[in-house]
Amino acid sequence: MIDAVIVSTARTGLAKSWKGAFNMTYGATLGAHAVQHAVARSGLDPAEIEDVIMGGSLSEGTTGGNIARAIALRAGLPVTTGGVTVNRFCSSGLQSIAMAAQRVILEGAPAIVAGGVESISCVQNETNRHMRLDPWLVEHKPELYWSMLQTAETVAKRYNIAKEAQDEYGVRSQLRAAAAQAAGRFNDEIVPMTTTMAVADKATGRLTTREVTISADEGIRADTTLEGVSKIRSALPGGVITAGNASQFSDGASACVVMSSKLAEQRGLQPLGIFRGFAIAGCEPDEMGIGPVYAIPRLLERTGVKMNDIGLWELNEAFAVQVLYCRDKLGIPDDCLNVSGGAIAVGHPYGVTGSRLVGHALIEGKRRGVRYVVVTMCIGGGQGAAGLFEVC
Repeated sequence: MIDAVIVSTARTGLAKSWKGAFNMTYGATLGAHAVQHAVARSGLDPAEIEDVIMGGSLSEGTTGGNIARAIALRAGLPVTTGGVTVNRFCSSGLQSIAMAAQRVILEGAPAIVAGGVESISCVQNETNRHMRLDPWLVEHKPELYWSMLQTAETVAKRYNIAKEAQDEYGVRSQLRAAAAQAAGRFNDEIVPMTTTMAVADKATGRLTTREVTISADEGIRADTTLEGVSKIRSALPGGVITAGNASQFSDGASACVVMSSKLAEQRGLQPLGIFRGFAIAGCEPDEMGIGPVYAIPRLLERTGVKMNDIGLWELNEAFAVQVLYCRDKLGIPDDCLNVSGGAIAVGHPYGVTGSRLVGHALIEGKRRGVRYVVVTMCIGGGQGAAGLFEVC
């Protein structure tokens, strides 16, 4: 049987939405930066890339249409390379990698680029709401349309997860990410990108532009303290979710090259890891954050791998509350969970995160000498996703 292997990964630094480096960057340009460098790092001839699969949650405006095809062309891949865009919200990047791997295994595709792109700055506040709410769903399953904040507050209340525990986790994420950044543990993932950003004058509101180079994640704060985080106002009146214990709005792109293990061996390429499985599970939309609790057991049962076989866990930090619930419910060891921080510190461009986590988990897993890594996350609307990879 042919294995699907990940031979390279590349991503942008993650920029703060609206105020960060990518607040004027076109979606195709943003995604193409990651794709171009992932292909270059793989050592493959671009003509060997059969398809580009890119995930994203905000498929409108600058990331609208079939943005994956636009990215493929913008990245300089030949016209013979296809492109397809997928949306499974926060799992879109992981879903793209799983789809690429399945096509390599089942169809014999030689090499596919898979990842994600998201421009929250340029799209989220401009989305088209025309006929967005289906009347039947509004009547029978209104929670499907809840904000993620509402679902996080539900998890906190339903499962009695205290704000203090959430704040402590938020601080931990920042400090772990800051330590990883200082140690250069993101350097092998990030490719610096020069772009033009808009800057607002605080006094007058006048907008100007300037050229910037982003070479690191903008949201990491090494000076974070529990005292400071505990004072942050809740996002909803009377709630416990704050900017200190929830993921950051971010823009960015990530891509991985997925290919046949036999072809990689013929070319003398050393893979980062091997795709071993992927699983999806649904849950109630009002507690969508606990989706990994259902997806992970399905993944492990399907692949025959045990909990204690996993050496590194990347569980997306949509909110501290859902990470804490999933960790404790499943018994994930804290010392191998989100060891380099997560979306609370690094940022969370929805469709990008799955691909970013795969790349980081494989690089960090090799550094730590582990065999298996799991990448998992909750998904808006009430789902969980989980992917298993073997480190090479």
